Order: sequence, then structure tokens, then C-alpha cells
Amino acid sequence: MRAWLDRWWSGCGPHAESERWLVLDIETTGLDAQNDQMLAIAAMAVRVDWRARRIALQPGDSLAVNLRPTRVSDKANILVHGIGVGAQRQGLDPAGAMQAFEQWAQGAHLVAFHASFDRALLQRYAREHLGRPLKHEWLDIAHLCRVSHPQVKARALDDWLAHFNIACVARHEANADVMAECDLLQRIWPQVARECGSWRAVLRYAGRQAWLGPR
Repeated sequence: MRAWLDRWWSGCGPHAESERWLVLDIETTGLDAQNDQMLAIAAMAVRVDWRARRIALQPGDSLAVNLRPTRVSDKANILVHGIGVGAQRQGLDPAGAMQAFEQWAQGAHLVAFHASFDRALLQRYAREHLGRPLKHEWLDIAHLCRVSHPQVKARALDDWLAHFNIACVARHEANADVMAECDLLQRIWPQVARECGSWRAVLRYAGRQAWLGPR
């Protein structure tokens, strides 16, 4: 009993032995989450084994979908994400794409790098096309990176990928970015696992980044 209480007060507490996290990335027509359009969603599941403190990528449990915007994005934007005019016009209607994502992601935690943008855009689309917000908790990989490796002077995803020598086959292509973010999560996981034994503990751990001040 004393050992169980020690784990509780240390921030781990009782937890499920295994959890499903979804590492995701979206591509858009711009950087305004309140007005720009979503062009693609890609995500891969990560199985978190809390008993062993390990994570495992689940390539067979993944989702990739292009969305059809109300108007095709301009040439400069297409050069960033590589989703051409034809691919945009052949994408799923937003309502169908959001229904597919909601059904697939049910019950999972959502994880992204600089997650606030992805969260704001997905919630906007969910309200507009599903009539309700998505009911998921979010974790920002950028916050985990900063807390677990405070000595690294990195901020953008490219900086962290360079620090860990992680190759991304096509930056700003949703599937490729998801793979790179999964690799990054795996690299920082040993330090995270030493500090945390549950989803709640990970959220608290990531929250420490606010105390590190601006970079």
C-alpha cells in the first residue's frame, strides 16, 4: 500500500496499462486557424505501454485523407505542401473527412508538434461540419521536447529534427511530417518515461515548459 501511495503522490497514480495516442499533422491553405482551409489530415497511432514504460508505433493503425477546399489554394501555398490542384479537387468533402477522422480517433489522445494550431483548426472544422467539438485531450510534442531537453536551443520542428539527426523525406507533406514527429517522440521518450507513468503525469510534465520562460 505504501508503494502505491508513493506512486500516486509522485504524479503517476493509477493508470491504464496501455493507451492509444495519435500523432497527427495537418496541411492548410495558410496559418490562420480561424479562416484558412484544411487540405490534409495524416495521423499514426502510438501504443503506450505504461507497465513497461515503452511506446510502439502502429503503422497499420493510421489515417491519411485529403480534403476538398471551397477554392484551390494559390501556387505559393501548393509549393509548400505539394498538394496540387487535381488532388485538392479530388479530396473528400470536409464533412465526410471529419466524420472519418472522428470515428477513427475515438477514445484516443491527440499529439502534435505546436498542437495549438492543429487543435484550433480541427475544432473549427468539427463544429462547422459535425455540429460538435471533438472530445479529445491534446499533448504538444514541442513542450515535451523543451522540458525533457532544456539544454537544446531549438524551437521549430526542423531544429529538433536536426538536433536528433532525424530525416524527413518531404517536409510539410502530412504523412512525412507525422513519421518525423513519431521519430522525435521516440527519441525523447526515455527521458519522459523516467519522469511519468501516466497520461496525466505527461501532461503535467509538459506543462513545466511554461516555467522555462521564452526562448
